[in-house]
Amino acid sequence: MVHWLKFLSVSLLIWVINTPLAAQNSQPDSKPQTPRIDVPPEIIKDSPVLQRWLKQVPNVLEDIRQEPSFRTRLQLGFVLFPSTDDAAGVNLAIKDIFLGRSGLTLSADYQASLNGNRTAVGTNVHYFLFPLGSYVNLAPLVGYRYIKSNDYFTDGVNLGLRLIFALSRSGAADFSLSQSFIAPGSNEEVGITNLSVGYAVAPQLRLSTEIEKQNSRQDHESRVGINLEWMF
Repeated sequence: MVHWLKFLSVSLLIWVINTPLAAQNSQPDSKPQTPRIDVPPEIIKDSPVLQRWLKQVPNVLEDIRQEPSFRTRLQLGFVLFPSTDDAAGVNLAIKDIFLGRSGLTLSADYQASLNGNRTAVGTNVHYFLFPLGSYVNLAPLVGYRYIKSNDYFTDGVNLGLRLIFALSRSGAADFSLSQSFIAPGSNEEVGITNLSVGYAVAPQLRLSTEIEKQNSRQDHESRVGINLEWMF
């Protein structure tokens, strides 16, 4: 009788312990629910970012890769032509107008000495091979350029490469190096090497410097300049 009571007591204890677990396991699986956050309508109305996120969660990493690490710039500057008796002149340019997010940019520039002995004008299209958000990028360039130096002038297709190092994603600092050839393969071929460095002094204002070498069969020319740039 005693053994039977012990057996009954142990069995009852096991049943009591297992009953809540069995009841818990018998409940259907339920997925955790995302908590709902109530945002006042006026805040949503005033926030384009929230409106975008409510419509579709963006691919932030892809946005970072495609958001340009350099900016479109309007350029006005003072130049010297050391190889032409240190003649002074002006520089006017628009740099890197983005054609969508395809990696294509358009640039145009004009330089002239005040004495009329040096003139250069041209436009180039660049196609950047890496995502526009990259800190280092390489772009083939193709365009047209006209140059005049004293009594010599030439013009034609301009082909080359441009390398850019963006030290800040906001366009606050960068430098670029380009090498191109006007009328490549012809007797009037001219090679142009350009180094440009820019640094922001205000949210939309930069200072930049340029050094350019121009080599032809007729002569070797040079240009240096300092520019004020407005960033868009």
